[in-house]
Amino acid sequence: MPGPLNWFSQIFSITKFGLMSIPKRRGAVAATIIGIAGVVAVLVGVLSIAVGFKQVMTASGSPDVAIVLRSGSDSEMVSGLDRPSTVLVADAPGIARDARGPLSSAELFVMINLPKRSTGTDANVPLRGVDAAALKVRDNVKIVSGRIFEWGKDEVIVGTGALQEFAGLEVGSKIKVGQYEWPVVGTFTANGGIGESEIWTDAKVLQAAYNRGDSFQSVYARLSSASAFNEFKDSLTSNPQLNVKVARQNEFYEEQSQVVTQLITTLGVLIAALMAMGAVFAALNTMYSAVAARTREIATLRALGFGSGAVVVSVMLESLLLALVGGMIGGSLAYFAFNNFHTSTMNFQTFSAVAFAFKVTPQLLAQGTVWAVLIGMIGGLFPAIRAARLPIAAALREL
Repeated sequence: MPGPLNWFSQIFSITKFGLMSIPKRRGAVAATIIGIAGVVAVLVGVLSIAVGFKQVMTASGSPDVAIVLRSGSDSEMVSGLDRPSTVLVADAPGIARDARGPLSSAELFVMINLPKRSTGTDANVPLRGVDAAALKVRDNVKIVSGRIFEWGKDEVIVGTGALQEFAGLEVGSKIKVGQYEWPVVGTFTANGGIGESEIWTDAKVLQAAYNRGDSFQSVYARLSSASAFNEFKDSLTSNPQLNVKVARQNEFYEEQSQVVTQLITTLGVLIAALMAMGAVFAALNTMYSAVAARTREIATLRALGFGSGAVVVSVMLESLLLALVGGMIGGSLAYFAFNNFHTSTMNFQTFSAVAFAFKVTPQLLAQGTVWAVLIGMIGGLFPAIRAARLPIAAALREL
């Protein structure tokens, strides 16, 4: 039995000869690499949609901001709160305060139709009415051009995500709200979060435009600290005058993202798995061809004392190397084609458009590489076993 150094030397020698023979099998090798690259590119590309969407949904979330909805509501669209309820929420213990009072914002959430820049088709865009404390409740919201709307006036500010995805939202333009046209006076960012897909205005003005009386759909409140959440929640849910549910903002948005991210992830893995089956067969074909073309060479090496284990490992190494090349090509294609590609999709909880960018993360590239390695292992295993089991005497007769 050869020693460890001799065994590794055998593996190196057999692998080297195999790689040197690739030009003779370039058609089959190219098909394998392209197939694996396609699997990885599709997998990473589709999953980057889910990652980008989830990042947008959770980027604005903060553990020290709470959202209050009517009990039983799973989104702002189906919630409803009257003015006395929002006052009780603002007076609850645990809310942060400044010189002007509690940092809570009673808000209204409606939809308007705007055309997409890319297709011209209409989509639902959220129009949010907020209170004066909204910018302090969400301290990551920053005006980046123009100015904040004037309270009491028919003016709006637009998130940069909505501006990029929908037409007619530039500062100085006007959008139709109800029977009137309201000027766009500024744009804002929200740390890359879902707020950037929205349009904001004064809640009182929006109530009048949509005949909502003095009703709201949610209250956003900044807490004195993240640890004050339970005190705040318990005081509201135990109050017999209220019928509300309370959640941390980050947890609420993460829950809102689950339907879309699970759907996209499931479809991405399913499509990639179907493609991976084809890539496995391509790898099998390539490695079986390699073994067939090297039958006499392998038999000669075996006759010279090379072990069957070294043959198995060398064939597997060749298959894995081809798979890694395909994986790197696929990951590179996915990164350059999809990373930061901007689009929008529907949030199924509110039926509103959410603007976001695909995100090809290092974790996704690593996941794609793992898939490539698995394809290479499966594609190389059976040809490697066949190579190790070649009868030396019968193979040498082909010389």
